[in-house]
Amino acid sequence: MLTLVRSRVRTAALALSAVVALAVGAIATTATTGAAAAPAPAPAPASAKQGPTSVAYVEVNNNSMLNVGKYTLAGGGGNVFDVAVIFAANINYDTGTKTAYLHFNENVQRVLDNAATQIRPLQQKGIKVLLSVLGNHQGAGFANFPSQQAASAFAKQLSDAVATYGLDGIDFDDEYAQYGTNGTGQPNASSFVHLMTALRANMPNKIISLYNIGPAASRLSYGGVDVSSKFDYAWNPYYGSWQVPGIALPKSKLSPAAVEIGRTSQSTAADLARRTVSEAYGVFLTYNLDGANRSADVSAFTRQLYGSDAVYTP
Repeated sequence: MLTLVRSRVRTAALALSAVVALAVGAIATTATTGAAAAPAPAPAPASAKQGPTSVAYVEVNNNSMLNVGKYTLAGGGGNVFDVAVIFAANINYDTGTKTAYLHFNENVQRVLDNAATQIRPLQQKGIKVLLSVLGNHQGAGFANFPSQQAASAFAKQLSDAVATYGLDGIDFDDEYAQYGTNGTGQPNASSFVHLMTALRANMPNKIISLYNIGPAASRLSYGGVDVSSKFDYAWNPYYGSWQVPGIALPKSKLSPAAVEIGRTSQSTAADLARRTVSEAYGVFLTYNLDGANRSADVSAFTRQLYGSDAVYTP
């Protein structure tokens, strides 16, 4: 049975605490006025791992990012996961200024503020850390900026956050925007193209990934500009299924497979991993890695992807 659109309870996109709600103005500029840019992490040791890039989303309202680094391949084959995604920041809407802004709830903010202990340990192991951004039921989304300037302004907030907290990139997830709420516009053709163009210009060497869902995902071309090639990765948003993302990227950058760890059966995960290898796709997406020992669930797909069991080290 498929887990559609992430069965997760998206507490990242729910009503926030009173303290955070009172800090709207400050949060809107957190990325641009925060601490000095984080130092680059130390070079990671070389890994013997060969095979698809494995991605792990972590719900930081409930779980630690450090869980991603607790899985290695038996026999010294390196990390199981290559990319860890902080789930999730939000695109919020200020009804006073009528502008979208980047918002961190208290749990996301805690991870970012404690990057030295929550992010750097992963990066030092060679794991890239991305910040996922999704809608928050306020009408603001990636597909309804009213102008190119507005899209560019939000892109700057994103790239500033990456620089401030020493992250490796941004992940776009166009869900829960509720376009039209608070008098906001409906999705338009130009918005996401302007946003992606500006963001890629701001951070040419960082990762930008696409959770292939929502109005933005189907609006990648405008005015003769197609931003598909500006993405590093795109993946299927339906857990327990196989669906090739409809974006013009090479197979090496796509994950048609998607599994929810602990909910997608081990047999299904193994089948999806086997197909990933046999059809020469380069990415394998997982969601909801928690703090339990999930080595059996993880081994179900690592055997197919890398020919090795996964080892969990608390």
